Amino acid sequence: MPADFISNLYVFILAGFVGFEVIRRVSPLLHTPLMSLTNALDAIVVVAAIIIAGRHETRLTVILGAIAVAASFSNMVGGFVITDRMLRMFKSRSSQTGSKQQ
Repeated sequence: MPADFISNLYVFILAGFVGFEVIRRVSPLLHTPLMSLTNALDAIVVVAAIIIAGRHETRLTVILGAIAVAASFSNMVGGFVITDRMLRMFKSRSSQTGSKQQ
């Protein structure tokens, strides 16, 4: 195996472990801001995946780039839907009924 692949695999596994440990220790009160942050990161991933797919270096990069675009875009949209739903849960009932009457 090439040395680049091994080092990239090592960084990927280490990043996954660190990300899991960081998110596991987050207080439940911070889940909504954390979800908003991950939505912003997913938007960056969508742009990077579009760039990778648009290079047309090999057929494999185009296919993997298209899969990355679809996966990160669906994750981003789902995150925004969940964040919106969570934020609606924190609104008081009086502010919800007042806005509907106007």
